[in-house]
Amino acid sequence: MLEPLGVDEATFAVYHALLSHPDSTPENIAALVKRPVTEVHELMEKLRKLELLVPTWTNPDGEHAVHPRVGLTGLAERRRTELNKMLGELKEAEASAEVLAEQYNELLTARSSGDVEVLNGRANASRRIEELGLKAKDTLWGLVPAHIDDVTHPFDKSPDVPLLERGLRMRTVYLQSITSSKQALDYAAAMHQLGGEIRATPTLPLRLLIFDQEIAVMPMDPENPTIGAVIHRSPAVVSVALALFDSYWARATELFDADDREDNAPLTPHEAEVLRLLAGGAKDEQVARLLGISLRTARRITATLSERLNAASRFELGVAAAKRGWV
Repeated sequence: MLEPLGVDEATFAVYHALLSHPDSTPENIAALVKRPVTEVHELMEKLRKLELLVPTWTNPDGEHAVHPRVGLTGLAERRRTELNKMLGELKEAEASAEVLAEQYNELLTARSSGDVEVLNGRANASRRIEELGLKAKDTLWGLVPAHIDDVTHPFDKSPDVPLLERGLRMRTVYLQSITSSKQALDYAAAMHQLGGEIRATPTLPLRLLIFDQEIAVMPMDPENPTIGAVIHRSPAVVSVALALFDSYWARATELFDADDREDNAPLTPHEAEVLRLLAGGAKDEQVARLLGISLRTARRITATLSERLNAASRFELGVAAAKRGWV
């Protein structure tokens, strides 16, 4: 009960014995608490450090246990002061950690201009791309000329899943070689079920990711992706990247029909929250603000839900969702 004050069970037993039998010797206390005398001496020394056992004013050679109201209250106050100091030090450490993280990020990122980031090594590039994914608001387009083994990492660990569940619109072009692997097709189908748009083409020039149609990520060397990546924010470069993506997207083959997603498929967290807010009378602008998504994304999620439930109005959407037990 008093452990937070530094008083464990054994120390408290000796303290209580000293309070109850103030004139007892260490040998008497050892008999009362049923512990060796040497241990009692150690516990008494601990009580002295806690200022629960102090010299007696009238007898310089004597000691007495401090009254609990005084001793434990003072000990609690000292512990509170220590904890407040530690809390302050923790806050300073957190601030230092943030500064260190920013400095580390600068080490990973060599900026040659405000519109370009050069990321050395695959690991550094992957970490930065994850950061961009967390900040993306609307769309993620991708050309992925990956081998089958690279495409088929476990679905539940895919970095794309939380992006789709957040309501991002995703278009991905894979190589047609993924169709030769059941595992790869199952993975692509699962992504499609979550709302991702999947196409395939015989060849792709390089790996390309475009976030919110404003940031383009491409490898330093298309022949050696382990070297690292370059992030472009220049409108001119992003426009070229979008044109390249659109060209391959237009020529690629749909892997799944647009209606492949089952109407009874589970709602994503964002879809469920959008329905809940709409049922409460929220407008698209309110939904976007409350969920931290763009107005365009909020309207797209509403349109997708309406299409799934064949609802021509928000009223019909609410009725159909209620019938399915979704709200």
